[in-house]
Amino acid sequence: MMRKIISLNQNWKFYQNDQYSQIDLPHTWNAVDGQDGGNDYFRGSCRYVRELERPDMEAGNRVFLEVKGAAMSAQVYLNDKKLTEHQGGYSAFRVELTGYLQEKNELCITVDNSDNDTVYPQKADFTFYGGLYRDVNLIVVPKEHFDLSYCGAPGIRVTPVVNLAEKSAVVTVETWQTGTGEVTVTVDGKSRSVTPENGHARAVFEIADVHLWDGIKDPYLYTASASLASGDEISARFGCRAYTIDAQKGFLLNGRSYPLRGVSRHQDWKGAGNALTMEHHRKDMEIVRELGANTLRLAHYQHAQEFYDLCDENGIIVWAEIPYITMHMKNGRENTLSQMEELIAQCYNHPSIAVWGLSNEITAASAVNEDLLENHKLLQELCRRMDATRPTTMANVFMLETESPILDIPDVNSYNLYFGWYLGELEQNDEFFDDYHRKYPDRPIGFSEYGADANPQYQSSQPEKGDYTESYQALYHEHMLEMIEKRPWLWAAHVWNLFDFAADGRDEGGKHGENQKGLVTFDRKTKKDAFYLYKAAWNPEPMVHVCGGRYVERAEEVTEIKVYSNAEEVSLYVDGELFEKQKAHRVFRFSVPISGEHTIEAKAAGQSDTIKIRRVEQPNPAYVFVKKQDVVNWFDQDEFDPECYSVSDTLADLRANPEAGAIVNRMMEKGAASRGDVAEAVKDNPGLQRMMGRMTLISLLKQAGDIDEESIKQLNRVLQKIRKN
Repeated sequence: MMRKIISLNQNWKFYQNDQYSQIDLPHTWNAVDGQDGGNDYFRGSCRYVRELERPDMEAGNRVFLEVKGAAMSAQVYLNDKKLTEHQGGYSAFRVELTGYLQEKNELCITVDNSDNDTVYPQKADFTFYGGLYRDVNLIVVPKEHFDLSYCGAPGIRVTPVVNLAEKSAVVTVETWQTGTGEVTVTVDGKSRSVTPENGHARAVFEIADVHLWDGIKDPYLYTASASLASGDEISARFGCRAYTIDAQKGFLLNGRSYPLRGVSRHQDWKGAGNALTMEHHRKDMEIVRELGANTLRLAHYQHAQEFYDLCDENGIIVWAEIPYITMHMKNGRENTLSQMEELIAQCYNHPSIAVWGLSNEITAASAVNEDLLENHKLLQELCRRMDATRPTTMANVFMLETESPILDIPDVNSYNLYFGWYLGELEQNDEFFDDYHRKYPDRPIGFSEYGADANPQYQSSQPEKGDYTESYQALYHEHMLEMIEKRPWLWAAHVWNLFDFAADGRDEGGKHGENQKGLVTFDRKTKKDAFYLYKAAWNPEPMVHVCGGRYVERAEEVTEIKVYSNAEEVSLYVDGELFEKQKAHRVFRFSVPISGEHTIEAKAAGQSDTIKIRRVEQPNPAYVFVKKQDVVNWFDQDEFDPECYSVSDTLADLRANPEAGAIVNRMMEKGAASRGDVAEAVKDNPGLQRMMGRMTLISLLKQAGDIDEESIKQLNRVLQKIRKN
């Protein structure tokens, strides 16, 4: 018989705190928790219950329950008998029901996303949804069938090895099955009959004149299929590609340079949480393709198989990882290993996946100790044992010392840097990577996260770090994009994030429960200006975009009109009249006098975009998140001597002078009394000390937020009395 897959997505009773509602899957109880208009964030245990009729079965048939995602831990009961439990909210699992089925049954799945110290994630900047948020199925198979019991895996594994010189590929297909009957394996129209040994069959094929899976240019997919005499059949799509990661050349696909430039994605939508449908997945991929990205970091956990399929079909190269994040838990080692084993077992066949991620910012809240190092070594060994074809990587928090022994464990590394947003200046991103590359010329390095929060409501003609304006986010990414393009040896760069996402612990930037670093809003309805910057850089289709369309009311007499385009020349029209033609690279800036209401139109390469603006007497307060004091201009406020020290000097330069350093140290020690945890982290972290040393004192003080403007001015006056050598 052919295997049958029966959806169980309908007609569930959902119980929370003894109250129940009728629901269909996919479902999460945290869809709006912690967000604007939502209720309190609930983490706890809930039950999903439904009636289950015994399916039509032939003699000897077996029945399995398949749960594709239950966050974060689950227990399965049939007729009040516990059959299995699963720890980890992002991977599929199965359990056999055959011997327990009656004609009428009650199926109950208890799901729990409570705090604990064994199941990851437990500390991170995103919402830990609870629920049966992916499909639940029954799978009916004959007695002799392809294995369904190991790690939620498909029972078939395909390993293509490409010979670029000969334009050929050797494809090894492995299957696991019950019984001893022959397995018929077919690849590219050729079939092999194989007698399994100990439930394992292996067939090898050679494909001459192989059609390569070639990224977004040509993501060609082959299919491998396997069948048994019992009638059970399975298949897997695969792609033939070769890639390397080089410390000097970056990422190479099929023998040519192929810099990975893209974005990260969380698996949630506003109003739906993580209970996504295929329509959600397709829409996300449409936006990825419009942007022109060629890579995705699917953070910070295993995503839906349907989305990996879309990556395969669209040629998107993927970083796949487990939620071993932020905080190492000494009781969580087994869970990291089981989640990694499931990730690789379930996702091995996807040609889009290029690297396995061991952890993300794991030293942000944990010291680099022997237990943490041993956990990573075990993960590395597991990855190499299960998959010798893909390298491993890590996303390291910016404060991790580059001499740390943890960097020696994965095959390649990446760093998450937020200079120019959380701390420091934009140029420190450039300095960090240049210093790293000089120090470790044989070590591949990537840029795994960078970004700045932006609420499209907030606009400014003079944007600055921390103002949450769409305007500053655009400036930030202009710098970062140029920085990355000048360093082709960065093997991958991923914007954090493609979409705004739920983060229950946040209350900032005018929104509750959201991280707003996305290039697109949480509901996917608004593409922020920075989105079009990357579209101009990565999508070759002709485009032009006028920035500031939401900055309608402007108080300045002359306003900047900024245009993003991949054309060489842009023509700007004001009220239908040609204002100026300009040649530039990607970013075009025009200074336009305004006096009333104006229609601004940009034209380039047969494309056009229009915004409307108007002059007002006073700035619109709705464009400002928090009314801040004016930035103190030391050159205007006080007589300034450039031969003397000031708060505009870096911490390192000030401390190089004994007198200035003593003043700064006393001031910082006093402030540290209210920030003991931060002070302790800085004291014990030479890398963080060095990075802070490159920051100006005024930048550090403003970010600390515990010193007023008058005190800063007084400090500046004292420093101005100390002459530089």
